[in-house]
Amino acid sequence: MSSTATGSTDTLTPVLTSGWADERSWTLDAYARRGGYAALDKAFAMGPDAVIEAVKDSGLRGRGGAGFPTGMKWSFIPQDNPNPKYLVVNADESEPGTCKDIPLMMASPHTLVEGVILSSFAIRAHTAFIYIRGEVLHVIRRVQAAVAAAYAAGHLGRDIHGSGYDLDVVVHAGAGAYICGEETALLEGLEGRRGQPRLRPPFPAVAGLYASPTVINNVESISSVPSIIANGAEWFSSMGTEKSKGFGIFSLSGHVQRPGQYEAPLGITLRQLIDLAGGIREGHELKFWTPGGSSTPLLTAEHLDVPLDFEGVGAAGSMLGTRALQLFDETVCVVRAVLRWTEFYKHESCGKCTPCREGTWWLVQTLARLEKGQGSEADLDLLLDQCDNILGRSFCALGDGATSPISSSIKYFREEYLAHLTHGGCPFDPAASTAWSDRTVGATA
Repeated sequence: MSSTATGSTDTLTPVLTSGWADERSWTLDAYARRGGYAALDKAFAMGPDAVIEAVKDSGLRGRGGAGFPTGMKWSFIPQDNPNPKYLVVNADESEPGTCKDIPLMMASPHTLVEGVILSSFAIRAHTAFIYIRGEVLHVIRRVQAAVAAAYAAGHLGRDIHGSGYDLDVVVHAGAGAYICGEETALLEGLEGRRGQPRLRPPFPAVAGLYASPTVINNVESISSVPSIIANGAEWFSSMGTEKSKGFGIFSLSGHVQRPGQYEAPLGITLRQLIDLAGGIREGHELKFWTPGGSSTPLLTAEHLDVPLDFEGVGAAGSMLGTRALQLFDETVCVVRAVLRWTEFYKHESCGKCTPCREGTWWLVQTLARLEKGQGSEADLDLLLDQCDNILGRSFCALGDGATSPISSSIKYFREEYLAHLTHGGCPFDPAASTAWSDRTVGATA
């Protein structure tokens, strides 16, 4: 699924994905042939503070969804704290539609391992954890093998490359909970407790894992560090847009000719990415899409030329998130899609706070009624009122994310919701005598 497989190299910027098509790309030998682990000696010569400054100057922002400046996050670690410092890599990729970190760890796990070493050195951590979603056993084994190979080659352990720096890396398998993608719930899981978000403050930078200063970063964020150190901050910041620097992996799924991973500068548009992916499937047209997975407000075909960076997508009323671009054509019922997403959030709610635990359950009840053509137009206002009572009131972002597809779909597709009521069910049902595209709102089958 390398970005080099399709499209124009003028538009694409294969860095993280550049070696994915290599024979046995995941091995240490293959990574070394691509210049792997060369950035370590450069970083050791620079010193920890200079590495942090380089990442700051590059403009790298978190690739896990929030987009917080990575170097700034590292600088929050209080070095006068006597407790150990920890680096935790969030590899609990669970957002519906997000599928970039798992192929990255499968195709080039040493990119992540080298990034872990550089990042740990920068924050003066001597123990790092890679928290991987428990269901992806093949990924866990591959990363474990990469870590073992790095130890054997002297890239991990005591006195790395003769620098005097020591680092141990632990690969931890999670139990398969979506909530553990939330950083404090992830820490709870690492410490052996039920994955539930913590009250903040204190923030992880001050009291994170084992009540010690902790940095938590996404796989892609950490994996971007070796190329920044090797090529320089200016090289990285020359790509992307003014406030959203660098490149990122865009995951296209759904109704495109060639779904897969496309690594491109931030600021590329969906129209460009669809062209690279061979277009929407033949005979159909784009209806709606998610810019960053199902917890980001959905957008429509009128947003094809929105720059896919943090500011551009934000101005369009959504969030860039993890750049999980799920594309749906006109054959898809938006109500049914939103119901399926909402059922996921109800199932994955950890139950700690009332707005999310109770609210997602009620959202499913109301949506399910509407999808069956039951209820009334007042249920749309009831849905929005339920969303309003969850948004900003839940313990973590899961509750907020659950409301995003509902409120945005009602904004853009209110008439389709109403068509379910007048039709007595889903107008996309194959048994319906008239296709949705041919019917007008209020018509009967």
